[in-house]
Amino acid sequence: MFRPSGSGLRQKLVSLTLKAALLGSWILGIFPFTFDSWTRKLHRSKWLMIYGVLVNAGLVALILCNDTEAESQERMEVFRRNPLAEQINGVHDILSLMMVSFMLFRAYWKSGDIERILNEQMDLNHRHFRHYPLEEWCSFDKFVLYKGLSIVLELASMLLLELGMSPNYNRQLFLGVTSLCLVLLGVLLGVSHFHFAVVYVYRYVWTVNRELLRLVNELAAGRTVEASRVDYLLSLYNRLLDINGRLVKVYDYQMVWVMVNFLSANIMSIYFFIIFVISLKKEIDVKLLTIIPQTLIVNVFDFSLSIAVCDLAERTGKQTSTILKLFNDIENLDEKVARSISDFSLFCSHRRLRFSHCGLFFVNYEMGFRMTITSFMYLLFLIQFDFWNL
Repeated sequence: MFRPSGSGLRQKLVSLTLKAALLGSWILGIFPFTFDSWTRKLHRSKWLMIYGVLVNAGLVALILCNDTEAESQERMEVFRRNPLAEQINGVHDILSLMMVSFMLFRAYWKSGDIERILNEQMDLNHRHFRHYPLEEWCSFDKFVLYKGLSIVLELASMLLLELGMSPNYNRQLFLGVTSLCLVLLGVLLGVSHFHFAVVYVYRYVWTVNRELLRLVNELAAGRTVEASRVDYLLSLYNRLLDINGRLVKVYDYQMVWVMVNFLSANIMSIYFFIIFVISLKKEIDVKLLTIIPQTLIVNVFDFSLSIAVCDLAERTGKQTSTILKLFNDIENLDEKVARSISDFSLFCSHRRLRFSHCGLFFVNYEMGFRMTITSFMYLLFLIQFDFWNL
């Protein structure tokens, strides 16, 4: 799926980010595919699946055997002061481990579908899109680099949270924090697979839109355009929407679980901060002001990035219909070309590039805003429910 590395620094960073994500996924056993350079196709590997199960089971066992929360004096004070906080934290830990297990199970269970989707994307890239200039895909580069940055920030945030809350550094803490970071890295890389696949879909749809604009400009300049060219773009667009629909069905449960988990972690962080400052009447020092806010900021950045990439692809799909309307301004349009444009417009009116998770909601800025407001509402409900213990 990698495009050729460009000569600029941005292209090299993008290529490095994609290769690092692929290598990390192989090492952690969450990408059970081998690549055949001769046929340019991915193939499932049962040995990589077995390796992934063993690695992740070992990491989960290390987490269970090395409880880092027991080393955190601040957390234990919060739990002793408010039993509800301890119960909520325990439920969140169980759900987090279930999320890791489910994501791994889902990746292996749907590995056949993932294999076909990625192979079709690589085929599209090699046959139809690899000749376009790299410099024109600035948004593609931006979202790839942002995702790589968010993974690094999430890992750094986890390290700062665990080590900053633990006064004593020992072997148990080292094993616990290391296993937590590796499991978190596996989750983030699993999410990044969906992110990068969506970015590629956006790139291809953007290229189709650019070609349609070029055809409009040629017709406006009085040059002839073949109807077969429009039909060719329609066939590409149809394949892209089909890939997108299958991609969403494979990753919808994982993405919903990760979104809910990260939003609930933000709610818990603010709730614990309120207990620590108000109930325990602790002084707000530099350490406290650094650890919890940075965790919230990083989680919000990663969450907003997941929303933004889907919204970008959706808006690019809407632009296709807008571009097709420009053909109506062309006078004396060839009958065959007009028929092809009409077929393309009819197709866009019936099928749209959208991201619906579990059939419950569409992923865009509007839904992201609603989910953020809902998170604050749940925080208020939690504070009202446990008001007398604060």
